[in-house]
Amino acid sequence: MAAPSLSRAALGAPRILGPPGAPRARPRRWSSGSGSAGTPPAAESPGSPGWDGPERARLRGREQREKRLRLRRERGEREGKAPQPLPKGWSPQAEVEYRHPLGPDGKKATGVPLPPRYSPRYVEAAWYQWWERGGAFSPSAPGQGPGGSPVLSLVLPPPNVTGSLHLGHALGVSLQDALARWRRMQGWDVLWVPGTDHAGIATQAVVERWLWQHRGCRRQELGRDRFLREVWGWTERHGQQILQQLRALGASLDWSRCAFTMDPGFSRAVTEAFVRLFEAGLIRRDLRAVSWSCALRSALADVEVEPRVLQGPTALSVPNCPHPVTFGVLVTFAYPVEGDDGLEVPVATTRPETLFGDVAVAVHPRDPRYLHLQGRQVRHPFTGALLPVVSDPSVQPQLGTGAVKVTPGHSPQDLALARAHALPLLSVIADDGTLCPPGGGWLQGVPRFEARAQVVAALAQRGLLRGVTDHAMTLPLCSRSGDVVEFLLKRQWFLTCGDMAREALQAVESGRLRLVPKFHEKNWKRWMESAGDWCLSRQLWWGHRVPAYRVCPAPGPAPGPAPGPAPAEGEGEGEGEGRWFVGRSEAEARAAAAGALGCSPGELHLQQDPDVLDTWFSSALFPFAALGWPEQRPDFGRFYPNSLLVTGSDLLFFWVARMVMLGQQLTGQLPFSQVLLHSLVRDPQGRKMSKSLGNVIDPRDVIGGATLQELQEKLQSRTLDPQELRAAQEGQRRQFPQGIPECGADALRLALSSHNAHGPELRVGVASVLAQRRFCNKVWNALGFVLRAIEGDTPKPPEQVTPGTPKKTPGTPKPPKDALGFVLRAIEGDTPKPPEEVFPASPMERWLLSRLAAAVAECWRRLEALEVHGAVAAVQSFWLRSFCDVYLEVAKASLQRPELRAGARATLAAGAELGLRLLAPFAPFVAEELWQRLPRARPAPPTLCTAPFPQPHTLGNFVVPGGGLG
Repeated sequence: MAAPSLSRAALGAPRILGPPGAPRARPRRWSSGSGSAGTPPAAESPGSPGWDGPERARLRGREQREKRLRLRRERGEREGKAPQPLPKGWSPQAEVEYRHPLGPDGKKATGVPLPPRYSPRYVEAAWYQWWERGGAFSPSAPGQGPGGSPVLSLVLPPPNVTGSLHLGHALGVSLQDALARWRRMQGWDVLWVPGTDHAGIATQAVVERWLWQHRGCRRQELGRDRFLREVWGWTERHGQQILQQLRALGASLDWSRCAFTMDPGFSRAVTEAFVRLFEAGLIRRDLRAVSWSCALRSALADVEVEPRVLQGPTALSVPNCPHPVTFGVLVTFAYPVEGDDGLEVPVATTRPETLFGDVAVAVHPRDPRYLHLQGRQVRHPFTGALLPVVSDPSVQPQLGTGAVKVTPGHSPQDLALARAHALPLLSVIADDGTLCPPGGGWLQGVPRFEARAQVVAALAQRGLLRGVTDHAMTLPLCSRSGDVVEFLLKRQWFLTCGDMAREALQAVESGRLRLVPKFHEKNWKRWMESAGDWCLSRQLWWGHRVPAYRVCPAPGPAPGPAPGPAPAEGEGEGEGEGRWFVGRSEAEARAAAAGALGCSPGELHLQQDPDVLDTWFSSALFPFAALGWPEQRPDFGRFYPNSLLVTGSDLLFFWVARMVMLGQQLTGQLPFSQVLLHSLVRDPQGRKMSKSLGNVIDPRDVIGGATLQELQEKLQSRTLDPQELRAAQEGQRRQFPQGIPECGADALRLALSSHNAHGPELRVGVASVLAQRRFCNKVWNALGFVLRAIEGDTPKPPEQVTPGTPKKTPGTPKPPKDALGFVLRAIEGDTPKPPEEVFPASPMERWLLSRLAAAVAECWRRLEALEVHGAVAAVQSFWLRSFCDVYLEVAKASLQRPELRAGARATLAAGAELGLRLLAPFAPFVAEELWQRLPRARPAPPTLCTAPFPQPHTLGNFVVPGGGLG
């Protein structure tokens, strides 16, 4: 007889706690292979206690209340209203703590009675330390595990060593850990490598700010060596914070292989990579316009430049400027034409302070307004220098006046135009943002934005100002300092990326590298086809020193970048710089220099480049450098290339692309075969996580809870700018007026993983995490019922059971340590069988286990496709819709009947045990806590981490028609 399928409408079951926007299942009527259509099994007739009207009304009312609350919350978000207070019922005092002694191996006592209610504080205590101590997260040693076991290897995207994880990091960790635990439970050798990044600019900026706030000194006063000692001390004091956050999240990382990008071994890999790329002719020294932060006095990576769109005049605070500076203004002034009184060329600019760096005026060759001026000269309004009027097709005549000032020292586009027309190169802004016009003058040493107003006033005084108008523009800002980014001429080390980018593009087009979701392939192609050279130099003290040495005529100061003509092609030597030699050590560079110059090594004076390498350069080596490259260690041969990379979609170009390019160039292999690019996490209002908004949440505050006062104190302990601190505190007061409730790691992981992470962004708030805590509570209560049922303590009839956790009557004995074994021995003999071998007898037993088999199949299909949200939905659908809302109600009646009791107990035990194994990759703490209390067939693994994940082909006896997920 075919198993019946149940109608949720008939049962009045509540709506599943799934990801927002998930489609609801279509209600289905009762059906059966025999009997009248629409008639439920006899054991579950409408007249039985399990189908009482008040229960249906209660569930229907709860669903309607949830709908009203959801609509109200969505309406408030659309209207920009402040978040609603936390739901009633949150009582931190009600949390239960684990107070029992641990075993000799650190294992929790699971023979004690199950607490009456779910408490994350109780559930998540001690398990992680026990897993780590037992080596649950380490792959088997070569030759010790099953022969030919598949391998899953991946690296954790290394967070900044002095930073703190937020919910975006927690999303990535949850996704990676779910996949790692899933494969580990299948018997795979799983290596998940943790690590941290030294984060050159970010770390140096934090330490400099701390030194100024607490000691009132600058790094220049300390000197390089003393400052670096301060940075190392800072990383040792604060670097463990991230590792503690990862452990709190339950990340199953192999801590014995934890890497830090400034470790000696990793530093050797960085040096080796630079030397090999230089020897291959891919790295050269050149004079170019680079993105520059005057506040940090360093070049910036592309990812550290944030474009800000301005619709018109906008006043912004700029570091080291006493007053706000207005941007979004277009200044038009006239260049007088030489030799013809009355003729002029009007030029519009948003940067009048760079006027001293102008070397020409450019017009389009077909612009009729300026055809008669091509080849003529204009006179500089301040210096009197004659500047040529050049024609170039890159000029857009429809913009501004159609004539543009050419300032090659402060614009990459103007630099290309100047080189095409053999124009001189001038730089008029110093590293600190003050003006340094050639020959000095009245603006020497004046800050650039103060000079702007003075230049406009001087133009007006000379009668050359033609107007000031509003102008929409995009302003580049430094994400680290908030400074306005300048383009300065700097002699730096550049990596040629053209050929490597073409190989990376071919890897995706050929299918050797798979990007998930697939729509990222279009962006990958566009970026790879336009990839330019990569500036590797950073003017910092913290980081990997460039392994390049300059030959000096005599001992002198360390070399520094100096503006000048472009260097000659060849070995990266520039005029006035001397010759450069690259080596793995100074001795190697000295030997190379001696051979090239035909002298003895002792006669040479070498100075190492004071700059350090871009942090992204060392990060791009992480997949293979963390495994011991360039040395051929066993780990490298066994786990490289990695199987998978999971990271945020915003790092596709800045990190993923560079790993692919350098991985293929240096190792001859792709660093990984699949990349899962997950969404960016935003708050419930759709806002980006920002310190100034106060919505950046530490995962530990969600896991363990935090009062508003504790959140504010944590902000004060950070090295934030005073203005930023005030804004963040105000944002916290609006966002979390009652603080953050204790939700637990499992609830946080489920809340993050249940959203579709394949889109551009997802919204997560504390309310969604609380919903997942309620799910954990429901599983907890269900297992309490199961344990009481299989130990022989028959529950009361359903009409006498109060919703929630059924309570024992006084005098009820404690559960036996082997309750399930006792039941199975009583039913089938002395040897307990695995739950996969349970054969359901009644229609309802077949229905439940058929639903379980369908959930297993769906979970496998989704995880194979890297759709973690779909797997979570399948698991939660089984627990909520099938096990809790339906079968537990059926079992209450079945346990009252002796002829159905044995089958009900076996089905409860099998469904619970296999259901917990399904849940383990997503909510490992609560799954381990409850699974340890369920007796198991021998031999049994010591931990759920290594228990076999349910497989569809082993559940063939569960599969019956009509048992699919509805």
